Amino acid sequence: MKCPVDKQVMMVVEHRRIELDYCHKCSGVWLDSGELELLIAVLVSEGAKAPEMEPDQEKPTGKRKCPICGLKMDRAWVEPAHRVLIDQCPAGHGLWFDAGELQRVLRDLVPPGSPQSQDVLSFLGEAFRAAHGQGALKS
Repeated sequence: MKCPVDKQVMMVVEHRRIELDYCHKCSGVWLDSGELELLIAVLVSEGAKAPEMEPDQEKPTGKRKCPICGLKMDRAWVEPAHRVLIDQCPAGHGLWFDAGELQRVLRDLVPPGSPQSQDVLSFLGEAFRAAHGQGALKS
């Protein structure tokens, strides 16, 4: 799969049942439909709440295209404690997070210091280090 930002081939990083596509050039992350929910399911047991997504009224359609279907993605605000603007496939194929956005969203969803939050955030840190050549990957 190619990155919607810089068209580089993304790497698939896997932990438990969760797979994410990671671009080593821009550090963006693609989550297929349902993968954000898997991350949240791990976190919800520790009191996390699911994020709310609200369409961006000013710029409803972004410049980026879905790496699966090629449609222009919609922009949506993810609203945990801090607003994060992400790209979302209008056909429901998945979500694009620019560098650091997924970690910000997940940090805002879970109580500070919970064991599950540390597990997921640790996974993301390990996955991104692995994608830069310091561990095993699934391609």
